[in-house]
Amino acid sequence: MPVSQLAPVRSDWRTSVEAAVAVLRQGGLVIVTDDEDRENEGDLVLAAEDATTEHIAFMVRHTTGILCVPTTPARLEELDIPLMTSNNTDPHGTAFTVSVDHISTSTGVSAADRAATVRALASNATEPRHLRRPGHVFPLRGREGGVLKRAGHTEASLDLMRLAGKTEVAVISELVSDDGSMLHSKDLNSFARVHGLVIVSIADLVRYRRQTEQSVIRSGEASMPTTHGEFLAVSYTSVLNGEEHLALVMGAVDECSSEGVLVRVHSECLTGDVMGSVRCDCGTQLTQSLKAISTAGRGVLIYLRGHEGRGIGLSHKLRAYRLQECGLDTVEANLGLGLPVDSREYGVGAQILVDLGVPRIRLITNNPSKYGGLLGYDLEIVERVAIPTEVTPENVEYLRTKRDRMGHMLTLPGADSTPSS
Repeated sequence: MPVSQLAPVRSDWRTSVEAAVAVLRQGGLVIVTDDEDRENEGDLVLAAEDATTEHIAFMVRHTTGILCVPTTPARLEELDIPLMTSNNTDPHGTAFTVSVDHISTSTGVSAADRAATVRALASNATEPRHLRRPGHVFPLRGREGGVLKRAGHTEASLDLMRLAGKTEVAVISELVSDDGSMLHSKDLNSFARVHGLVIVSIADLVRYRRQTEQSVIRSGEASMPTTHGEFLAVSYTSVLNGEEHLALVMGAVDECSSEGVLVRVHSECLTGDVMGSVRCDCGTQLTQSLKAISTAGRGVLIYLRGHEGRGIGLSHKLRAYRLQECGLDTVEANLGLGLPVDSREYGVGAQILVDLGVPRIRLITNNPSKYGGLLGYDLEIVERVAIPTEVTPENVEYLRTKRDRMGHMLTLPGADSTPSS
């Protein structure tokens, strides 16, 4: 299928992140929102070094009034600021520390006093002896790896500081309405319009980082004779979590050609790929892709680890199978476990293709989301190559659900091929 027939993929995420970074670089405030299945709220965010009395007064007026200052573990150690508790039972793992005030302040609670404390936390001149404990400003300990490790406002604000070239110390507070309730979705948009503020979501920031930062490194290679021919096996290791991925390369894939290189980005499936399970079509897709590359004499198969069960892991996948045995489909089963329907990311696959020097690709997939997940990495996708579907009594309902509820482009021989409305 030509690429033009696939649904266009929005690039608003890049625009929103870059707009927020530009505002922060100039010393302004932005709004950072998280997902509806998390806290579903928006925080005002500002670089701590730029905090003025006016900024803090605005934040106090429109938020809960609790000002938090995300920073790095190293900065907290420099200032001798310990965690508030060693037994954190917060459902989102927000790492509060002991609260502080700068010694130059009076009560510590006024907008001017809190602005002084916030700026002090970002200043290299500040030493532990310059801070009173407890106080009226709450530092937060950010996770190493930022939003790619924890998708929270703490990490998002620090990532934005880094992107804006600011000291990795921010000040944040949760927006509320006049009645004291949290601002959500439409109300956040209205607030942003009234006050001329840029909104960026944590999800956009996650995607931005995944598509603009190198997250894997080449870690080994060797020839790999297989039943489908001889490949060059190249391993890649994630710099974030140490996860290892594999690329099987046949032929000169870095040579430009108008037709493009045949590519399959395959998600790990232990049960289907290794054990021969017929509950899914993963093993069949893997075999057919290797055969297609072998027939073409040139191509790449990327095997992405960490994608088991569309990203939920082996144990959860087996629990989801049990729910399917009780009548739920694959989508309902994941949701019934409180898990996402599909949490896979394909940016690692795109980075591997770039490292291999593949300029133009013919993508072997029935999943339009996979096409979208590879965009933004200077890859030209010239064609989608469909994988013939092998229907069995054990997988027919699973395949119907993938087609009808998840948008996979499937033809199901011997089964009803009309998508449900």
